[in-house]
Amino acid sequence: MLKIITKLFRELTSIELYKILQLRSEVFVVEQNCVYQDVDDKDQKALHVIGYKNNNIIAYTRVFKPGDYFLEASIGRVVVKQSERKYNYGHQIVKASIKAIKDNFKETTIKISAQTYLIKFYNSLGFEKIGKEYLEDNIPHIAMIKK
Repeated sequence: MLKIITKLFRELTSIELYKILQLRSEVFVVEQNCVYQDVDDKDQKALHVIGYKNNNIIAYTRVFKPGDYFLEASIGRVVVKQSERKYNYGHQIVKASIKAIKDNFKETTIKISAQTYLIKFYNSLGFEKIGKEYLEDNIPHIAMIKK
């Protein structure tokens, strides 16, 4: 069972922040073999949606109010630990992120920058492609929106 909590940056403990950054690095840098600057000074503006299993952080996103990342509210850094993906936690953490945006920002329109191999995953959560595919950190991405 995934326990999901949402926190402001200033509410994160140093251990939580460390574990979040460790998970993001494990997946986005090591697993995806992509050297990029993950620590980007945007975490301070974000709400952090954290998925715990047995007191370990195994899923995470950060969400932004309109204007802090895109003109629309947005979800980013969607990540689930590789060994936990078979349990559908990706759907759970994104649904919790959509709810966090609605509850905290009173917004239903959400824009994301999705890795193209995840288009069907995001379609299943109500997102539709907009625009053309582009490279972000040498990985194919597509903008998607949910209204």
